[in-house]
Amino acid sequence: MSPERLAEYHLLSIITWLPVLGALILIFFFHRERKQAIRIFANVWAILSFLPSLWLLTYDRRLGGIQFIEDVEWIPQIGARYQLGVDGISVVLVLLTTLIGVIAVACSWGFIQERVKEYYVVLLLLQTGILGVFVSMDMFLFYVFWEVMLVPMYFLIGVWGSENRLYAAIKFFIYTLFGSVVMLLAILKLYFIFPDYLKQPEVQQAVLQAARFISGENEPMYRMIASAVQLGMQGKGTFNIMAMQALGTARLGGAPIIPLSLQLWLFAGFFLSFAIKVPMFPFHTWLPDAHTEAPTAGSVILAGILLKLGTYGFVRFNLPILPDASRDPRVVQVMAFLAIMGIVYGALVAMAQRDWKRLVAYSSISHMGMIMLGIFAFNPSSLNGAVLQMINHGISTSALFLIVGVVYERHHTRLINDYRGLSHVMPGFAAVFMIMTMSSIGLPMLNGFIGEFLILRGVFEENRLWAAFAATGIVLGAGYMLWLYQRTMYGEVKEDNRHLPDLYPREWAYFLPLVILAFWIGIYPKPFLSYFEKPVAMVVEQVRPGYSQRLLERAERSGLLPTRAQAADGRGGGR
Repeated sequence: MSPERLAEYHLLSIITWLPVLGALILIFFFHRERKQAIRIFANVWAILSFLPSLWLLTYDRRLGGIQFIEDVEWIPQIGARYQLGVDGISVVLVLLTTLIGVIAVACSWGFIQERVKEYYVVLLLLQTGILGVFVSMDMFLFYVFWEVMLVPMYFLIGVWGSENRLYAAIKFFIYTLFGSVVMLLAILKLYFIFPDYLKQPEVQQAVLQAARFISGENEPMYRMIASAVQLGMQGKGTFNIMAMQALGTARLGGAPIIPLSLQLWLFAGFFLSFAIKVPMFPFHTWLPDAHTEAPTAGSVILAGILLKLGTYGFVRFNLPILPDASRDPRVVQVMAFLAIMGIVYGALVAMAQRDWKRLVAYSSISHMGMIMLGIFAFNPSSLNGAVLQMINHGISTSALFLIVGVVYERHHTRLINDYRGLSHVMPGFAAVFMIMTMSSIGLPMLNGFIGEFLILRGVFEENRLWAAFAATGIVLGAGYMLWLYQRTMYGEVKEDNRHLPDLYPREWAYFLPLVILAFWIGIYPKPFLSYFEKPVAMVVEQVRPGYSQRLLERAERSGLLPTRAQAADGRGGGR
């Protein structure tokens, strides 16, 4: 069935709101004392919520652009619409979200004993908030989902977390709320300036041309943008994200329609919100506390999905809507510096940790710094690697937090020194831990290698010094992960650990999909890359107009490709 046909059945709405329906069923039809029935229902419903997302695999990769579009009038007084849609980047992130949602629910079976009903309600509501961010094509709707998801995460940490859970929950909420308020100001500014610019006939023409450029042959996407442009021409505001991208991409006499000075201020507004969510250095201080105090499922969702909202925001908003500010040398240098600081600082601090969970949390800061560096290298290799690494990090780091959760559930301590020789008593656990450790440090044949290689190749093309610092972070990452494995898996078994059981069938069930994906992406990444190859190429063209053409001409001059004349004559090229 085609994406247009599936859009008629409101596929994205079904995917987004199914978890809320499950939460409502739990609230009204399950008594809180029926804990076992609640657990069974939550697990079954999480699987049911995952299944519709598989239809997104029918996304037309040849056509590209925004597909499965749903567009309904919502708040006409302010021009806000219920607009949903996904491109290839959103498709893989939505699938990751629904898969991690199943795993988060499954891993909570034995760990959560108090307020079980409320816990699963919060978990399902959180999933809807995250999915809404990835599928929203209206900035107002995007902001609503962005804010709504903070509340379930706050309660997840504050109610079901460890000893210092309230401190960690409040810190998380204040940090992210502050960033969100600043982003709201940037959204409102874009909303108000859009009709002001569209009053000029030459701007109208330029924006419609840009809309055709970014839509290509995707007519539903072009109609959605053109409809928003029509509102602007009538003096009305719009929150349509793709219309804002068309405004940012459009040129008048080679100059941007939104002046660079204003773009820089808008960039700062979006930057603060997304940088906190990633989190980038020095906005990272909320993350280790949130990870350490959150229950296992909270850490899995936080690392596997929530951090990707920040990097997704940069790719969806900053780069295509504010391309001149994004490629401004001052901005690029600052972003590269902060990304490199995150890579090296996160790795060094991780190496010094005594708490197993806190070590994995700081490793996330290092890995997310690598993704941010790939994004701001502005070439297809680095950006494809960055998007793939979002998926890879969601797989490997979610598995590492699940691994910590398994031993904590058995031994009720996260201190690394309290574990030794676990491979002797938990061989299956040790095997899974080894695979995910190798995935995290980027061993060839596993998913982490492909993403890091693409990022490093692209970064090297842009700046060799950046690539050298990024490679240092990879070496340090191998150091702290292998040292962690050596300290916990090898040596003489501690007396307290001799009777620890190996993985249960339920635990194997949620580890195996992550292990399979780690090998699949590492051995044959093409199916995954093919989904976001075209959207990434478009982002590169928006930030660096003519980049692909210049690359083609350079290849022709070097003899790597036949020239147009040679191609016309049927003569080969290359060396």
